[in-house]
Amino acid sequence: MDKASSSLQALASQGIQRTYRKGAVLITEGDVGDSLYIILTGRLRAFSVSADDREITFGEYGPGEYVGELGLDGGQRSANVEAAERTTVSLVTRQTLEKHLSQDPRFAFELIEKLIFRVRRLTHTARDLALNDVYGRLANLLNRLAVEQSDETRLTPEPMTHEQIARQLGCSRAMITRLLNDLNRNGCLIQENHRYRLLRQLPPKW
Repeated sequence: MDKASSSLQALASQGIQRTYRKGAVLITEGDVGDSLYIILTGRLRAFSVSADDREITFGEYGPGEYVGELGLDGGQRSANVEAAERTTVSLVTRQTLEKHLSQDPRFAFELIEKLIFRVRRLTHTARDLALNDVYGRLANLLNRLAVEQSDETRLTPEPMTHEQIARQLGCSRAMITRLLNDLNRNGCLIQENHRYRLLRQLPPKW
């Protein structure tokens, strides 16, 4: 949890450590809860499932991040959260958080900044789903993630399977596979162990 602030680390030390196997569900959408999960090791995925079993991923979170903050008002959970890999968290109750805030009021600003960041990202996702076709959403995702390299290509830093991309973009894995293969054949990108190297600017339309 090296990336966490000293205040978040102090809060995590007051919680109860729990370890979850890959695929274990920590939070179920619609449930009522008042706990925060601070990630110590591993990764968590927040997602929703439609009536026809389609999934959309809202985000994946690693050490130094947390989930469950939207349930601290006692309302219903807004998404499911599962362990994307074996994960250890610190479970912090609302009572513990309130005590921590009274001792370190500056941490309230960290919570607010994190909420603002996530609302902006969800707004971008909603706009993308409403205004772009699948290719447009895929191009936006790759352009946002890819990092400039010394050879003037751009490379996505974290591995992503076709299934993971499909869940983020709200479409089928088959559609993502077809689009990526088309982009590969046309010299736009190459796939390297589930990372994607952009060889040139992706076309605005496909």
